[in-house]
Amino acid sequence: MSSYVEQYRRSMSGPEGFWLDAAEAVDWFRKPKKALDDQQPPFYRWYPDGQLNICYNALDRHVIKGDADRTALIYDSPVTDTKRSYSYAELLDLVGRAAGVLRALGVERGDRVVVYLPMVPEAIVTMLACARIGAVHSVVFGGFAPAELATRIDDAQPKVIVTASCGVERSRVVPYKPMVDDAIERAQHKPERVLLVQRPQLEAEMGERDIDWATAMKPGAVEPAGCESMLATDPLYVLYTSGTTGKPKGIVRDHGGYTVALQWSMTNVYGMSPGEVWFTASDVGWVVGHSYIVYAPLIAGCTTVLFEGKPVGTPDASTFWRIIAENDVKALFTAPTAFRAIKKEDPDGALVAGHDVSGFRTLFMAGERLDPDTWQWATDKLDVPVIDNWWQTETGWPIASNLVGLEPLPIKPGSATVPVPGYDVQILDSQGQQAPAGTEGAVCIKLPLPPGTLPTLWQDDARYESSYLSAYPGYYLTGDGGYLDDDGYLFVLGRTDDVLNVAGHRLSTGGIEAALAGHPAVAECAVIGVADPLKGQVPRALVVLKAGDQWADLDDAALEQLRGELGRRVREEVGPIATLQQVDVVAALPKTRSGKILRKTMRQMADGQEAPVPSTIEDATVLDALARILGREGTSQG
Repeated sequence: MSSYVEQYRRSMSGPEGFWLDAAEAVDWFRKPKKALDDQQPPFYRWYPDGQLNICYNALDRHVIKGDADRTALIYDSPVTDTKRSYSYAELLDLVGRAAGVLRALGVERGDRVVVYLPMVPEAIVTMLACARIGAVHSVVFGGFAPAELATRIDDAQPKVIVTASCGVERSRVVPYKPMVDDAIERAQHKPERVLLVQRPQLEAEMGERDIDWATAMKPGAVEPAGCESMLATDPLYVLYTSGTTGKPKGIVRDHGGYTVALQWSMTNVYGMSPGEVWFTASDVGWVVGHSYIVYAPLIAGCTTVLFEGKPVGTPDASTFWRIIAENDVKALFTAPTAFRAIKKEDPDGALVAGHDVSGFRTLFMAGERLDPDTWQWATDKLDVPVIDNWWQTETGWPIASNLVGLEPLPIKPGSATVPVPGYDVQILDSQGQQAPAGTEGAVCIKLPLPPGTLPTLWQDDARYESSYLSAYPGYYLTGDGGYLDDDGYLFVLGRTDDVLNVAGHRLSTGGIEAALAGHPAVAECAVIGVADPLKGQVPRALVVLKAGDQWADLDDAALEQLRGELGRRVREEVGPIATLQQVDVVAALPKTRSGKILRKTMRQMADGQEAPVPSTIEDATVLDALARILGREGTSQG
């Protein structure tokens, strides 16, 4: 670990020099002489005297340096049967024109633009166009309900909304325009204009405030806009955390620290070189899409894949392998839930053999805990390193990972490996003291956070402090529980509100789920703590079985046998205190559109509490199907 340890120690002992050196890898209009402004803790700012533009770093500089013809973007949409590629020069032309359109609509530096688009090239073009002229974009996941969109409109107060006539999914077309119109009607703030991308699958009626994207973007219709010189501390975007209720929580990202952090991460964390193809299977509405579909790969001079589809069903569980083979993808970044879906449909991984993935180098996963069983399946089927990396919407880039570009380290299944340079990760107990190695506690990060992380919340410094900094003064509270082992490897076991208190013993759902996931019948699972008058809480499991004849139509005796085997696994691997109260076999687990399992919602349902359906849910019918199961007594495993 010599190279990693050296870099990490330097980032801790000499952050000023470390991050000034990292800043050399990006292009500045005015190079910073200072890395950290720590004059107003806990509000830290990075590169306070620097000026740059992130769009210039993502596009212009590559064209200027002779890479105009290199492919910047590959758009692959199996749901519309569309494939298209854009060179750096072509993407720069589109972004320049889109920036000109926004400017012609009155958008100025510091104005907000809400982006409510599906996974289409116009989404990337719009985000970069906003950055180009210094506007602050706020991307809202396409398909969010009007009420949720309205709260974000009122908080961001955009001058313009950019949307599409519809989104296209594998089994339906989702009209976007009526939802935007409804949201504007609900919102107190009224945007001046709506820029509308008409899609052939469903064209929308135009209203008085609406502008047609294709017409506005015709060559010669507007003067393309150049890059504004932005202070490194100027806001680049506001991204609202998913599942918020009431006033949404807007994560702010700056221009300078974010550009430096993403450039550094693509090289050192992900091991990517200019010209290589990078595929992030996420959505631009999430932080992973912002950082690793749009900005980071383009800043690093890579080719980024924009995928409009799903890992299964578009048309089958081989979609990822097709894209990797067709485009010589070197690295894939996706969520563990995507691989659990693939594993469920193709347990033996037979579909991999139909595609040449010999050039594929690394699989990265984040978004939910990567359980050891899913890690092992992916490792066996793809024969490449499978790297867990852990981070949050708030941080914008990895907190912990196996830094394959700096120094690949031995992999420990269930661990996100080691803290990334810049992040002083500590495990704190309830008294705020550092917990010994191997002891679970709250995963916290000592301030200041490194460049690229949130400096505050949008127009709400007080909420930033109360939400993240008040529990442990001097530390950022991640909200996750876990531990560091003797080798300094970080094990993140889940949200602290997913920790069970069973007769005074604190048990993480992650540990119980890992035991269940190791059973050959289980495709994925979730464990929730349900109220118990004697023990306080008891663990209850919901499991989805793998596809295949051996698991089809299990009779009562077979189900009873399976429940018994699962209960024994938990007792043997976690301990007798973790005895499962109940195991239910279900068809599917409720998830957000980004793949996170809705454990809190299921826990509320099981405890008979009011459980509002989150706006971020992927398929609300899954909760409907679980309502009867979670509301009844089942088979005890006591």
